[in-house]
Amino acid sequence: MDLIELIEEKSFIGQEFLTWLWWKSEERGGSVALDEYGDILIVFEKHMLLESGEGESAEKLICSGLQTELKEARTGLSLGKKLEQARILLTHDAYEYHVTLTGGTMDFKSVRLPKTAAAEDKPDNRAEELEGVMLERIFLFETLTRIVHKLFRMFLTLRIGDGWPQEAEKVRAWIGQTARA
Repeated sequence: MDLIELIEEKSFIGQEFLTWLWWKSEERGGSVALDEYGDILIVFEKHMLLESGEGESAEKLICSGLQTELKEARTGLSLGKKLEQARILLTHDAYEYHVTLTGGTMDFKSVRLPKTAAAEDKPDNRAEELEGVMLERIFLFETLTRIVHKLFRMFLTLRIGDGWPQEAEKVRAWIGQTARA
């Protein structure tokens, strides 16, 4: 089996992660407790891509709008479609990160890092100021990456643990409930 086939075979894990994260974000009003970071606010917003089938029979459903208007995405989940891509707002320590996550490959797309005072000051071209801005942006991107990895690790721990059947049942109930709403 080559690498591409392996990635395609295991893509369901990332899709399950996105679905679980969407459910988790709504479980406590958007707040998810995360070791080392405290409560992280997670909001699924504006854009979702759901897929079903493979090859020529593959179907895609693109849903966009405000969070409350993502009824089509919720209905798609109830019909067996898999959440393949989602635009997510993560808030931590008053910083807002916007990122589009791809389920199958766990790619980060369209990353928008928080605005900071240093970035807004528009430093003149002095090397130290420019270096400071770059280091701050790198730090913010690393923080975003660590938060997403921590959330994924939380999911994987549940997914391979004894508590997964109960957790999966809660997610299925949420999917059924949101599809009827």
